[in-house]
Amino acid sequence: MLTSYPMKTTLLRLALLAVVLAFSPFARAAGEVRLGLQTWTCNRMTFDQVVEFAGKHGIKQLQFISGQFDPTAPREETLRKKAILDAQGLTCYTFGVSKTSLDKEANRKLFEFAKLIGAKLIVVEPQNPAEWDNLEQLVKEYDIRLAIHNHGKGTVYGDPATVRAILAKRDPRIGVCLDVGWVTAAGFDAAEIFKGYGDRVFDLHFKDKKVEKAADGKDVILDVELGTGAANYAGLFAAIKQSGWSGVMAIETDNRAFQTDPNQLVAEGAKFFAAHLGAH
Repeated sequence: MLTSYPMKTTLLRLALLAVVLAFSPFARAAGEVRLGLQTWTCNRMTFDQVVEFAGKHGIKQLQFISGQFDPTAPREETLRKKAILDAQGLTCYTFGVSKTSLDKEANRKLFEFAKLIGAKLIVVEPQNPAEWDNLEQLVKEYDIRLAIHNHGKGTVYGDPATVRAILAKRDPRIGVCLDVGWVTAAGFDAAEIFKGYGDRVFDLHFKDKKVEKAADGKDVILDVELGTGAANYAGLFAAIKQSGWSGVMAIETDNRAFQTDPNQLVAEGAKFFAAHLGAH
């Protein structure tokens, strides 16, 4: 079929416009945000019980703690558990928070484990700043990313300024696992911290906290259901959409009552996620 000259001109202009928009600084990439589960939430459960629990709640992306999926376990045990995950359509996309040390070869076990299970991210919280030298070497050797996890005030990475200082001088494959609950409890706005980290946010711990005063005037940090605490989730969801961020928001709680029976927490968390970021 012949195409008229005016139509050819129109098609060419539309094609050029698409290219311009694609590379425009105002363009926003459509990110894929998936719901996950940090299995600290289920720390009373065994590996097999976590698999059953995740299937019950329709969550496919899992971030295991070492008590359930151990990076130092024999290779055969790791492959057995990975086969179970594969059969159930589940993915251990990362694990942690993993202990690290000044011993490079001890840290290597984390990278070998990640390689064996196909994970491209390890969540860490090094207690000694000197550890970063050998960790960065391993990142480069394996091409596996590290994500710095934060706890609350007074911890090594409780202040985002400390994290930013590390990111500024380290390989771009070293980034952040932003724990929304803890950064909120430390007095920071999670949305602003997320934006301040730019493209170095690799993972999110989907958690909510609030701080109340005890009778003696001391702060009491409460871990609560998602959307009921002090975390600026409205701002965070908006920032995620605007930036086109891709990654996993892993439901997590430090509340022992929720950990005893996490069903309601996870079910309500999944609804909260779907209401703001779509079905998972």
